[in-house]
Amino acid sequence: FHGPVMVLSVRDSDEDKIRALDLGADDYLTKPFSTGELLERLRALLRRTAGADTSVGEMRAGDLVIDFGAREVTVRGEPVHLTRIEFDILALLARNAGRVVTSDTILKTVWGPEYVGDTQTLRAHVSHLRKKIERPGDVPRHVVTEPGVGFRFIALA
Repeated sequence: FHGPVMVLSVRDSDEDKIRALDLGADDYLTKPFSTGELLERLRALLRRTAGADTSVGEMRAGDLVIDFGAREVTVRGEPVHLTRIEFDILALLARNAGRVVTSDTILKTVWGPEYVGDTQTLRAHVSHLRKKIERPGDVPRHVVTEPGVGFRFIALA
């Protein structure tokens, strides 16, 4: 499934929200909520996903291959399942390879302006992404943290 996912829940702990977002949810709304808030969040979610990346092309960075058109990733020739959020983060960083992308830019681009400043959610998604594309136990080679600023994608030969 590649469409947007919104979680509506009575659970309001940070752990529940982070887990849902980490598993691929695009938004999380805690009950009780007003109809107006639900509608506005749905509109924002649809705005963010309506312009979803449809560009074609492929990027190779060492043993990592990103197929932007098919929204597929392989590592060492093996397909890697990424959530929509993980792929969008990786694609944004890869398209800006070598440059620092601020946390706020990533949050605004991937989730929308209402998430700017929510670095805890971003860090959780980047951590999960790294587990899928980096070699276990190694220092991250592709998605590198720039402390206090954001992240940088390193396109290795």
